[in-house]
Amino acid sequence: MSRPSPIARILRDPVASTESRESSALLTGAGTFVLGTLVGLVVFWGHGVPISGRGSIGNFVAIGGALAAIAAFLLGCVLRRAQQRSDPSGGASLPRPHWFDVAALTLAHAAIAMLGWIGLASVVSKSFVGATVYSTSAALLAGVALAVTAYLAFLSAVNLTPMLLSLVLALFLTVGALTSMLSASDPSWWKENLSALGISDDLSAMAFNLTLVIAGVMVTTIAHYATLSLPCSTRPEARSKRLVRLALVLIGVLLGCVGAFPADEFLGVHNTSATGMVIVYIALVVSLRRLLPSAPRIFVLLGYVYVGVIVLLAVFLVTGYYNLTAVELVAAVLIFSWIIVFLRNTEAVTTSRPESAPPRRPGPPTRTRPTATS
Repeated sequence: MSRPSPIARILRDPVASTESRESSALLTGAGTFVLGTLVGLVVFWGHGVPISGRGSIGNFVAIGGALAAIAAFLLGCVLRRAQQRSDPSGGASLPRPHWFDVAALTLAHAAIAMLGWIGLASVVSKSFVGATVYSTSAALLAGVALAVTAYLAFLSAVNLTPMLLSLVLALFLTVGALTSMLSASDPSWWKENLSALGISDDLSAMAFNLTLVIAGVMVTTIAHYATLSLPCSTRPEARSKRLVRLALVLIGVLLGCVGAFPADEFLGVHNTSATGMVIVYIALVVSLRRLLPSAPRIFVLLGYVYVGVIVLLAVFLVTGYYNLTAVELVAAVLIFSWIIVFLRNTEAVTTSRPESAPPRRPGPPTRTRPTATS
């Protein structure tokens, strides 16, 4: 049974092993707890603190959680990059990301922390109607929440994998979309289309559009990492790998354009980007069997089913059975769930590639004519 590493070694190589990464995350969370509790004591001292609303624990934790997530994630990225620089063969789960990848992921973690804590505080306040919390208890609770946020954000940065990227993307899209829907100034936005969330001048529209832009950058990041392990030993394989990566990058770019060009100001560009994203996705699914012959058949069939559902939704839209909002929501869920599942199946594509020809089945035994011996 191995002995635990000394603290001095963990501080010297904070992300060199699983043990050191967990210990460093705990130290990050502990420091955040101390700092958050002290700030909370100053802010809350001398009065009862509501759970949600103006001057509440929820707002304090939401803002502090976003800042803690940014600081912890960036710290993890810096330590991870230093480790990769000192030990390039250390088996890092992902190569060093570009600066815009780090910026998008940092903002995504901050948004998840902020919106998540606001939503949780709102739910808790409805369970304890009219309740207030003593200042010391409020500061301690806030410190714990900030510590958990910093702990998770740090681990996310140092253990970044394609699968973790996909989960962050899914969580970010869900939180951002739900926040925009719940805070929309027009409660009847759903009668028009999903893009109606981004055409007003309030916070809801900014959150919706920013969610799409950051999610587009994240999809381009996922496109690069998801295709790294695909086979490219021959010229056709290298070409197929480039085409798959290009299609995923185009989906990310077009998604970002949907958010960057709101429908009320840039209707043509907005609609072209949204339609182009669906077209690129359908083209990728239809040609995936030819581009990646070793792709699991169940996954390929799943893509065909998704495309069939999208076509059926388009028919429902034309006939007036569904409105545009329902079609856009279902299509978005299908496309992004397929991308997440694609990340899971790229490893299967790599491992299922035959390294050598399969052994020949033995034929029937040959009969030998006995020879006479003297």
